[in-house]
Amino acid sequence: MSLMFRIVLSILLVFSIVRFLRYAWPVRSLSYIKAREVRVLAVQSLDMKMLDVRDAVDYEKDSIRGSINISLGRLAFVWQHCLSPDDSVLILAESYYKRNKAARILYKQGFRKLYAVNGDFLGSKKTLSDISVKGCCEGKWI
Repeated sequence: MSLMFRIVLSILLVFSIVRFLRYAWPVRSLSYIKAREVRVLAVQSLDMKMLDVRDAVDYEKDSIRGSINISLGRLAFVWQHCLSPDDSVLILAESYYKRNKAARILYKQGFRKLYAVNGDFLGSKKTLSDISVKGCCEGKWI
C-alpha cells in the first residue's frame, strides 16, 4: 500500500470514529424518562410540549394526541412556529440517534429542558395521549 492511501484511510477512520462518538455521546440537558413519569412532568411544567420528529407520513399513520410534528430534517428551520426555548420539550422519536439529533438541534437554539421517552414511545401511546399538554400546533405537522 502506498503512503498516500494509508494517510487517506487513517483520516477517514478518525473522521468516522469522531462522528460516531458525536452522535452516541449524551446530549446536555436531555433527560430520559419513563412514559409513566411524563404525567408528573407535565403537571410540574405547565409549558411542556410533545414534539414528534418522525416524517409526516409516519405521523399521520400513528401519532400521540396533542403532539406537534416537525420532521427532523426541518426542525432546525421551523421550530419557532410552535416552540420556545422556555418550553419543556418531550422529544418523541423512533430511535436513540434521532432523539439525540433533535435534542442537539434544540440545545443549540437555547432549549435547556429537554426530555425523551426511554424506549418505544408508541408502545406507551395510551399513557401519553391521556396527558394534557399545551401547543399552538397540536395534532398538526409542520
